[in-house]
Amino acid sequence: MTITVGDKLPAAKLLRVGASGPEAVDSADLARGRVALFGVPGAFTGTCTNAHMPSFVRNADAFRGKGVDRIVCITVNDPFVADAWAKSTGADAAGIEVLADADGSLTRALGLDFDAPAAGLQGRCKRFAALLKDGVFESFEVEDSPGQCSVSAGEALLEKV
Repeated sequence: MTITVGDKLPAAKLLRVGASGPEAVDSADLARGRVALFGVPGAFTGTCTNAHMPSFVRNADAFRGKGVDRIVCITVNDPFVADAWAKSTGADAAGIEVLADADGSLTRALGLDFDAPAAGLQGRCKRFAALLKDGVFESFEVEDSPGQCSVSAGEALLEKV
């Protein structure tokens, strides 16, 4: 079952690259303050790289100006790929945290996992965007297709802040 507005963020372990290598990030860490959270099917894929991430990079300051404490992207990739993608898209320079849901546990707990074997994607995350306040979903939008980026774009989520 997919998460809906009013639900709490599920417990899961995510990963990021730290000074000494991969570091665990508990999803409870995302349950403090206002968080713009978005998920992508895969780092370095077309729509994710050319539309979705750029929509958040160009609106990062506007989110902060409206009281959003953190902007976080999750991707079902390893933390090294997530880190390289954050650097290549400018997400890191914009202060957007890109966290790896390496085992897909958060994606499954959100009810957003899908497979697209023809594209080489297994256990990936549907494209979504959400606003969280103290770990509770205030807004939650999921795209109908992994190649679309409209209801989950940074501009669309910014209108809901």
